Amino acid sequence: MGSSTTALSIVEPLDRQTLGERAYAKLADLLISGRLAPGEKLSLRGAAEVLGVSIMPVREAVSRLIADRALEVAPNRAVRVPIMSAEQFRDLTRIRIEIEGFAAAQAAALRSPEDLAAIAAAEAAMRGECEAAGPDLARAVELNKTFHFAIYAAAHSPTLLEIIRALWLKAGPVINLDLRANPQRLAASGVIVKHAAVLRALTARDSEGARAGIAADIQGASSFILSRGGLPD
Repeated sequence: MGSSTTALSIVEPLDRQTLGERAYAKLADLLISGRLAPGEKLSLRGAAEVLGVSIMPVREAVSRLIADRALEVAPNRAVRVPIMSAEQFRDLTRIRIEIEGFAAAQAAALRSPEDLAAIAAAEAAMRGECEAAGPDLARAVELNKTFHFAIYAAAHSPTLLEIIRALWLKAGPVINLDLRANPQRLAASGVIVKHAAVLRALTARDSEGARAGIAADIQGASSFILSRGGLPD
């Protein structure tokens, strides 16, 4: 089980209600947060033990994640996180820029005062972590996700949010695992400046500014990852 057991050990046991749905949500969060790495195998039995359920809800959740192409079955029948090539990552980045940029533009037009307050709180928390002398990278990853999804929720489109979550299921193991391994990306990608620009645009209801800010944020992280040559061709 190895490192997947370590990642799963942070998850609290589930209640006995809607077990398949909740197992899916927990495993999806591990992928989105980069706690499972590309190529890493997932033990169904180990996941079931950590989540405190039988293997059936986990099998159901894993089947859904395979259908989402967030997990795959290797030739030896092991379930693992797909290994993404550089070209696949570039393609995913292009799609994320279009869809998440659209969501940010919608959020600028439709956000409520409560939405803006949540986004501003997430931006401030992320900025504080990035500016700390020794940033907690795991927390920075979580705060980055919170900031982005607070924006996308402000678009008030459940369908759009579902599409974005599906994209993050694929991107998370690469972008967030890389951030954990490379603290310098917090500074190199200019994440603080980019997030601040997005917040200003949302405050001003500047849809095009919000779209451009999210695009720059996604592209900055992508360019850093690709420049390191860590993805296969």
